[in-house]
Amino acid sequence: MIRYDHLTLDNGLNIVGEFNDGAQSMAAGYFVRTGSRDETDRISGCSHFLEHMMFKGTNRRSADDVNREFDEIGAQYNAFTSEENTVYYGAVLPEYQRRVVDLLTDMMRPALREPDFDVEKNVILEEIALYQDRPQFTVMDDARAAFYGGHPLGNSVLGTTASIQALLRDQMQEYFSRRYSPNNMSLVLTGNYNWEDAIGHVRHHTAHWKAEEAPRRLETPAAHPVVKVKRNDKFNRVHLCLVAPGISAQDPARFAADAVAEALGAPEGSRLYWALVDPGLVDTARLYHSEEDGAGAYYAYLSCEPERAQEVLERTRAVLRSASEEGLSAEELERAKRKLASVQVLRGETPYGRLMHVGFDWQYRREILPLNDSVDAQLRVTQEEANEVLRRRPFDQMAVMALGPIDTLS
Repeated sequence: MIRYDHLTLDNGLNIVGEFNDGAQSMAAGYFVRTGSRDETDRISGCSHFLEHMMFKGTNRRSADDVNREFDEIGAQYNAFTSEENTVYYGAVLPEYQRRVVDLLTDMMRPALREPDFDVEKNVILEEIALYQDRPQFTVMDDARAAFYGGHPLGNSVLGTTASIQALLRDQMQEYFSRRYSPNNMSLVLTGNYNWEDAIGHVRHHTAHWKAEEAPRRLETPAAHPVVKVKRNDKFNRVHLCLVAPGISAQDPARFAADAVAEALGAPEGSRLYWALVDPGLVDTARLYHSEEDGAGAYYAYLSCEPERAQEVLERTRAVLRSASEEGLSAEELERAKRKLASVQVLRGETPYGRLMHVGFDWQYRREILPLNDSVDAQLRVTQEEANEVLRRRPFDQMAVMALGPIDTLS
């Protein structure tokens, strides 16, 4: 039996769930509607830094307690920060529901101790330095910033060395107080959970949480179709990232947008694969679609030898231009839809796998789309719907970023 649950507490905290009495486990996660797009330059990287600090203890638990307790209950647990969301989650056997929910709930009100802040700042700075040696991450970060041209969606999740060095503990506390307001958070449960126990426990332990305003800029960002090159002789290959306008998380056309990306840029069997990977022009070619709050974007990543960078870029443009002009064939669309549906089903077979789908359904659309309905929506995408996405000619507005041992691209 599948059942859907929802309750909004007096302080605005939403608790939602997809109950499955046939599951052998349960998962819980706090989804916070905050990320790098909600930061200013002055506190760039604060969301991600704060995610680290949430594991450093509370008034009830030390950092060691937090990690030990997750281990004691055998949890699969983690957290991540993106441009738009910060998520903390754990999956356990049903008998440990009370403990994982209590632990996650307690973590949502961290101590933010100054000594911990100072130590973790060095960890964040080391992470920034580490990623500067990872060209795929760096070129995508730079490409997003170029494409959005100053819009908050182009903000870096990690921030910069300068912004993290300058960040103060009190600035983080102020950001936390605004963005981790209960009305800007959701607790999501999936699998074989006890709804009444979760509600009673969370209601009691969050009664003192106070609602605050947590606005977000949602105007549609303009595309900036620029070409930029950042020479870096540390790398012996050129790393290319292309960004083009996509479909928002609230738009029903998002299923068609995903199918278009899969048909054109799947790692194997797509148009970019046959045009670039199969003949040996690149070692990697991937196009995917990212739905965002009120916006969306296509991202392509390619890696090639320096002397082939211009040819690779021209071939990529030609493939995408041809798709916009001619559309997708019925056969390649069907292959793409089946691949996407298979991925959804495989991920959704466990509560751990369903947690993100349920959480982001609620975050973006205030609904929970059952797995079967989501798969059906993907499989129902028609050739006309997919080609309508292409007729908007999103790839005519691409920003191009290149990183590696070259000086120019056109």
